[in-house]
Amino acid sequence: MKKPPFGVLLVNLGTPTAPTPKAVREYLAEFLGDRRVVDAPRWLWWLVLHGVILRIRPRRVAKAYASVWREDGSPLMCISKDQQKALAKHLSNEYGQDIPVALAMTYGEPTMEQAGQQLRQAGAERLVILPLYPQNSSSTTAAVHDRYANALGPCPHIPASRWITDYHVYPLYIQALANSVREYWQAHGRGDRLMMSFHGIPERYEKKGDPYPRQCRATAAALAEELGLQDGEWICSFQSRFGREEWVKPYTDHTLIAWGKEGVGRVDVISPAFAADCLETLEELEVENRETFIHAGGKDYHYIPCLNDRPDHIAMMAALVNENAAGWTSN
Repeated sequence: MKKPPFGVLLVNLGTPTAPTPKAVREYLAEFLGDRRVVDAPRWLWWLVLHGVILRIRPRRVAKAYASVWREDGSPLMCISKDQQKALAKHLSNEYGQDIPVALAMTYGEPTMEQAGQQLRQAGAERLVILPLYPQNSSSTTAAVHDRYANALGPCPHIPASRWITDYHVYPLYIQALANSVREYWQAHGRGDRLMMSFHGIPERYEKKGDPYPRQCRATAAALAEELGLQDGEWICSFQSRFGREEWVKPYTDHTLIAWGKEGVGRVDVISPAFAADCLETLEELEVENRETFIHAGGKDYHYIPCLNDRPDHIAMMAALVNENAAGWTSN
């Protein structure tokens, strides 16, 4: 069998294996135990995590997962697998031979080691690594780098690798986002304002140099320009706060409350930081924040799905891979 010129490693955050307190507890222990995610002193954070958080949160979070769980599993996992298959098909058609694409999760399964074994068995000796985070953050993209480096520890042969660290204003990404908004508006009408809600990070992370908030704002501005929106018709906001410290602002929920009180009739919400719909979009954005807006006086709330496995999203991934695999078209 002819060796592939390269392989692709797709990486997303991860998900519990089931919507149960036990599975959620195992997942949160790994996720929140990562220094990249929570950078508090280890001894203190261990006490808080294992003494308080993992005793309280799993049951509540499991209920949230159960409300969005599909028959075939976690939405994030199912959509990520669809993306993996679609990208492999797209690239293989382009190159006229199989281009292996493996999926790994930073936390949980499939692990980086499992994905690496799959790529080695397919004969890939050079890798393009695509973390599915359009905006680069120490808590996401850097965590993937750490996990990948750890997985290589026992490997006798280190593959050549090229990293896609972000694609926050990549033209095909912005176009795909704009296409999804236009198509939604065509089917469901257009709201008074478009909210672009990104997952938040603590404010001090930005002060330390994390590029994520700046890149989120750049994505939002580029999308607004592509859609021809004027000032006052859109906003970049941040969701999913955790803990007591200040996070980057403006906050999504606070903004929705203010808009509801102002009498904004309809708001459309999109979450460009997520490559696949997951708990934070399907439960927090689509359900919780809808209730927040309506309770504050708003009348109509529409959530625009993530890009998921849309053809233009897969084509964008392929274009990114091709650019980063330049010179690897043959053995």
